[in-house]
Amino acid sequence: MGFKIGIVGLPNVGKSTLFNALTSTSQAQAGNYPFCTIEANSGEVPVPDDRLPKVAAVAGSVRAVPAKTTFVDIAGLVKGASRGEGLGNRFLGSIREMDAIAHVVRCFDDGDVSHVHGTVSPVADIEIVDTELMLADLESVERQRQKLGRKKRGNDKQAIAQDSLLAAAEEKLYLGRPARAANVPDALQGLWKGLGLLTSKPLLYVCNVDEDAIARGNDLSRHVEELAATDGTSCITVSAAIEAELAQLTPEDAHEYLEELGRERTGLERLVQAGYNLLDLITFFTTGAKETHARTIRQGTVAREAAGTIHGDFRRGFIRAEVVSSGDFILHKGFSGARDAGKLRAEGKDYVVRDGDVLQVLFNI
Repeated sequence: MGFKIGIVGLPNVGKSTLFNALTSTSQAQAGNYPFCTIEANSGEVPVPDDRLPKVAAVAGSVRAVPAKTTFVDIAGLVKGASRGEGLGNRFLGSIREMDAIAHVVRCFDDGDVSHVHGTVSPVADIEIVDTELMLADLESVERQRQKLGRKKRGNDKQAIAQDSLLAAAEEKLYLGRPARAANVPDALQGLWKGLGLLTSKPLLYVCNVDEDAIARGNDLSRHVEELAATDGTSCITVSAAIEAELAQLTPEDAHEYLEELGRERTGLERLVQAGYNLLDLITFFTTGAKETHARTIRQGTVAREAAGTIHGDFRRGFIRAEVVSSGDFILHKGFSGARDAGKLRAEGKDYVVRDGDVLQVLFNI
């Protein structure tokens, strides 16, 4: 099950530098001019999880396979993108394919790195991006509602439901609010996602600061944090330059550097975890002598569907799952010890898998 998080923002805010550090590659060319990233580069990034190596050690696994999230570096947006300015059409098209958005905002002053609008003002930068996305959504809403007209007049129930959702989004957009501010019932979430509205996607602000501000942020990043608090949006602070340096170090040297900075985890690890949380994802584990595998599912996924992420046959022939929390698996030294301690449970297909569960799936096809 793959999930994509698009890294967006104005040109020269540090998107490509951050992406390169995330993927520990130089796939995305980082340069001091607009549209340096022309194609949307993507890379799979492991989700940090302290439980994985411990479960693998107990099971005696040959290897441990982390859960992964895909990050996509999308070309920088400029004012007028909704009308096709710059690389606007490509930018907007790339975002439509994402499950969530990580909006990188420049929160540092550097005379050697030009700002596309001349002045560093993160809130103003956010307003530019938000406005372009909302304008694109308004155009999309109008187009979709027109297409639904005939079906709606024919009393097509799905068309009526879609039109109702589009109307709710339109109301928010005309008020200068993103579509995600609309109140959408759980039963209609599938239809809502299918509308493909850019501002309906979960959003995370990433404040890119300089080294001096990495521990506590700065006045610029605090303005973004205040904005995020009023909108109910997630916000984290990183230094793309420092993360790029850390990505080139050995794990030991990186750990020592982090200690000097007063940090326990890299900004990238916090970004990946924040993206994971943003999408309401959790991790469960499968384990054996060959490998221990961390697997990604959405919160609320039942055992049968979770089994299908391992292999389609597991879903089709699902009988039951033997389940133990990773904490009890580690404490009691595996499935056998957990069973003896009364911590191993047999669960049916409708069991809602919890974060950190270790599963053994029994199936027959």
